[in-house]
Amino acid sequence: MTLQVSDDRRVRTLTLDRPEALNAFNEELYDATADALLAAAEDPGIAVVLLTGAGRAFSAGTDLLEMHQLATDPDVPRGKHGFIGLVDALVDFPKPLVVAVNGLGLGIGATILGFADLGFMAAEARLKCPFTALGVAPEAASSYLFPALVGRQHAAWALLSSEWIGAEEAQRMGLVKEVCPAEELMATARRHAEVLAAKPISSLVAVKHTMTAPHRAAIREARDRENAAFAELMGGPANLEALAAFAEGREPDFTRLPPGW
Repeated sequence: MTLQVSDDRRVRTLTLDRPEALNAFNEELYDATADALLAAAEDPGIAVVLLTGAGRAFSAGTDLLEMHQLATDPDVPRGKHGFIGLVDALVDFPKPLVVAVNGLGLGIGATILGFADLGFMAAEARLKCPFTALGVAPEAASSYLFPALVGRQHAAWALLSSEWIGAEEAQRMGLVKEVCPAEELMATARRHAEVLAAKPISSLVAVKHTMTAPHRAAIREARDRENAAFAELMGGPANLEALAAFAEGREPDFTRLPPGW
């Protein structure tokens, strides 16, 4: 199992559980998480979903070894939902989503905070949006959601620089509500989730709908733009250099790329 699911007091906790891979999303985990969100959306006994990770990482983002296979071998099987299906499930999720970042979060492990109604972060946790370091484009509508959450310059730095963002900086930027000692993270996140879960589900859904409805079209348009840019860049010279460097355990050298790349 790549995803652990548990229910308590109308809160469904989803725990990403590939600790040996730092909870990186392969096709199996993308499918499992999307299915879990879809199921929670339809379950009348679930009011809130709390998402976290097992081990020392929240999520290292997309599994780069599998990403390299998908980029270079058209015969590699793809999942039912994949990355795009997970993003769609996040966009459409009608109930409160609480995210507890217990360790490092890269790629979707950072951009998923754009969909969090409440975000909490362990004090030692860090985030990175490594898109330029991988020679690709933003993802998960972060090109729209991050500027809306944290302002243009904070978003530009996060999405353009591929630099680490510490927990305190993430809180100052507005990516998370609260920073906690690691040993208090889940208790804090659960306490907030249970406050929400004690409220009428119909009211929670109505409030979230009124907050998100004005942004849904813009989010989908951003997602489509990102997907088109990502598809154009994936497998290109910069992306292949980044993936080869990762597989070989070295830093990528983008200075050797053709002009314009």
